Amino acid sequence: MSELQKDFLFVLIKSLSTSEKRQFKLYVNRLGINVDAKFLLLFSELDKMNEYNEEIILEKKISSKLQLSNLKAHLYKQILISLRLNPSHQNNRIQLREQLDFATILYQKGLYKQALKILDKAKQSALELDEKSIASEIIELEKVIESQFITRSIDGRADELILQSSEINKQNSYATQLSNLSLKLYSEMLTHGYIKNDNDRENILNFFDSIIKNIDLKKLNFTEKLWYYKAHVWKNQLLQDYKYTIKYAYQWVELFHQNPEMIKNHPVWYIKGNTYLFKILFIYGSIKGIEKRFEKFESIVKSDAFIHNENSQSLIFLNYYNTKMNLYFIKGDFFNGTKMIPELELKIEKHRDKIDEHHFLVLYLKIAAMFFGSKNYQNTVKYGQKIINSKGNVQEDLLFHTRILMLMAKFESGFDDDYDDFVKATMKFAKKMKNPGDLHFSIVNFFKKINDRNPKDQAIAFKEFEKELEISSQNKYDKRTLMYIDIHGWVTSKVRNVDVIEIIKEKVKLK
Repeated sequence: MSELQKDFLFVLIKSLSTSEKRQFKLYVNRLGINVDAKFLLLFSELDKMNEYNEEIILEKKISSKLQLSNLKAHLYKQILISLRLNPSHQNNRIQLREQLDFATILYQKGLYKQALKILDKAKQSALELDEKSIASEIIELEKVIESQFITRSIDGRADELILQSSEINKQNSYATQLSNLSLKLYSEMLTHGYIKNDNDRENILNFFDSIIKNIDLKKLNFTEKLWYYKAHVWKNQLLQDYKYTIKYAYQWVELFHQNPEMIKNHPVWYIKGNTYLFKILFIYGSIKGIEKRFEKFESIVKSDAFIHNENSQSLIFLNYYNTKMNLYFIKGDFFNGTKMIPELELKIEKHRDKIDEHHFLVLYLKIAAMFFGSKNYQNTVKYGQKIINSKGNVQEDLLFHTRILMLMAKFESGFDDDYDDFVKATMKFAKKMKNPGDLHFSIVNFFKKINDRNPKDQAIAFKEFEKELEISSQNKYDKRTLMYIDIHGWVTSKVRNVDVIEIIKEKVKLK
């Protein structure tokens, strides 16, 4: 891991825009702090660095090694305060918390009426925006104030607050259960991948049903409905029940379209919902479905009303390029797909510090596959190697199918000096997987079988393996394995002696 990734302060400073740096300096000036203050000197020095180098800071005597940690912590805090004051970072949640802070200060000064007036207005806004956690905090402060100010309180005020508090707590309980469920399923998908047998299926269903049976959809507000749909999307993805995945992904997105004011309040979840919807439409090979919905998505996220910050822009970047590449895959238009790779590489570097490694590795696999389709086998291996060499916690399925794509490229290219060693390494990897299926071993054995055979025997091996893959494609637990990399389409193209692009176009016509 690079120093850039390790030092949070350095990464934060490098993320600042020109206007945010200007705002920080103005904020410091308003505080009346001397320009020679050590934390300002530290800011200037870090801003000039391309890579974090602590030795330079110590050499310039900005700080001693003993004091540096505290100085960095102070600077980090001041930058965050400055960013909080920046209008571009103001959102409904921050504004509501600001009002709660104001009311708390007024209460502490004994100005009860003024505090209650601010709290009542903030509470109405919080309830309208379905910000129940903040609304709950507001009501708790209202209860504290009313307990000291009860003689002048409106008749029935206490009962009103008790009722509001009880209702919000009930909704928060639903939200907590559903968010915990969603997070657990999402974590399961990232760490273990999709289910591989009936036992996996039963475990997921039992866990899911134990939580969901206590939830009545009719009683849920916006936030709980959102978690409800998310939980169903991830459950059905794990189970590979794509018919239901698309149903709930659609409901997830439509929930926002029915409540457009919530897009501004939860931009990340609007982007994520569309991401999953596009992904499932890709699995179904629905070109028109993706293009139609992608057009609507783009019009919303490009509008002035949408929240434009680094986080949302990074997620839009992932959604945009994943969807664009998926469309090229469906159409079999690999050559045009490769034209956008230089642009994509630049964007990857721009967003690297803001997105987890897993998502970049998925993009690398798509890039490798795009190069394979355009017969640029050298670059297929190059990008596959980036995934294999990753030091992060990489999903097993992703690593396995990367290796398979690389074997396809090595076989096609003829530059196969390390082919046999790579087959052995892949088999070794498959054996170490937590829960490999028979298909995983069959695929590796196929590549072991075809390398040293003459063209006639190779043709026989391809025909035999195509029949095996045809059977596997009907197996609900093998389907996912065949979706990562279209090895089935590649094998069929070899059997029929046509370009793999022709096979892809035929598949699309049949859907």
